[in-house]
Amino acid sequence: MDTKQLYDEYMITSMVAGFEPVVVEQASGCTMTGADGKEYLDCFSGIAVVNAGHGHPKVLAAAKEQMDKLVHCCTYVYYNPPAAELSKKLSEVSPGSLQKSFLGNSGAEALEGAMRLAKQFTGRKEVVCLTHSFHGRTVGTLSITGNRGRKKGSGPYLSGVAFAPAPHCYRCPFKLQYPSCDVACAHYLEDVLRYQTSGDVAAFIAEPVMGEGGIIVPPPEYFEITAEIIRSDGGLFIADEVQSGFGRTGKFFAIEHYGVEPDIMCMAKGIADGFPISAFIARGDVSEAFTPGDHLSTFGGNPICCAAAMANIDVIVEEKLCENSAQRGEQLLARLRKFQENCSLVGDVRGKGLMIGVELIKDAAKTPAAEEARKVRAMCREAGVLVGVGGSLGNVVRLQPPLVLTAEQADQAADVLEKVLTKVAGSV
Repeated sequence: MDTKQLYDEYMITSMVAGFEPVVVEQASGCTMTGADGKEYLDCFSGIAVVNAGHGHPKVLAAAKEQMDKLVHCCTYVYYNPPAAELSKKLSEVSPGSLQKSFLGNSGAEALEGAMRLAKQFTGRKEVVCLTHSFHGRTVGTLSITGNRGRKKGSGPYLSGVAFAPAPHCYRCPFKLQYPSCDVACAHYLEDVLRYQTSGDVAAFIAEPVMGEGGIIVPPPEYFEITAEIIRSDGGLFIADEVQSGFGRTGKFFAIEHYGVEPDIMCMAKGIADGFPISAFIARGDVSEAFTPGDHLSTFGGNPICCAAAMANIDVIVEEKLCENSAQRGEQLLARLRKFQENCSLVGDVRGKGLMIGVELIKDAAKTPAAEEARKVRAMCREAGVLVGVGGSLGNVVRLQPPLVLTAEQADQAADVLEKVLTKVAGSV
């Protein structure tokens, strides 16, 4: 059997709407190679994971060296040097006074732990999240996800969760325009706390740039306003940096664009350039809310993954990948926004750094062009460029390449995407 047949016969794949017909044989930097030998410019990074590029030699060397020393010891039973060293490094690169980390395996696990810590620190039991948000696929993280497409067919979900309107300027729920709106979506958090909760809110949870929701970028004032509101109410601010962290938006963490320090921050995906590890990090006083036995992860803080993560952070700093992300992002955004002026299929181009969304619409009423977005992805793939499709309405083409993307590769991606969008727009 070939790989596709093995998937059909032995793997549960119903959670995937549609596989890209690419059997990946190997990858390096920004290039993925299929089993048929065809090369692709990867502009999706395994959903914003391989930020330092596929198979970065320094990351691989660190993992291989650690593999010869120790594979597993359970971080929360024995002292694990790589876990301790990684936690120190995470404190050094994280904003503000974030100090102590709990290491896990996935973004969902990080969010679950962060919620539990916030509840124990505050003595409160409710949380407020955002519409259009996505935080994971466990029952707990789906409960705080504000996206019907991700939640359908499951449940019942946890109680004690309220939702504030997402800071989605292109599809403002209040039908207002920024900046004359006075950031109404941020101020509305007060109404949510007052009328949708019992006054027992432990935390406000938000992605600084919303990934699965369609690369939604909040206004500059948004988090300053919402952080003040939740803290005045007695709760904490939890930043979900699972997708937006580790240089993805041109800063080490996306919340740094907003000048606000989270009380707890969650991270995964880009933390170790493809090795499975996650963390949530908290202020020292908040972290002390956990007492022995309150929380544990058998595989969390795996020594090999920790070694890879430390090397990955060094690469991001030494190779100035945050700066490259910002520069290549500006390059792509400028090109795509210029292209948008003469293409009615493109309703909005938005993003920060190399976290870019191109929202496609059918008409002036902003009818979502989901089918067209899928066509764009398929045609880009045929032309040798891999892009993603997402958004709450399924109509956002996503560009999230490795942060080692060169100016020439950025132009290649833009050339292909513009040609494809022109063809699809002509067939609408």
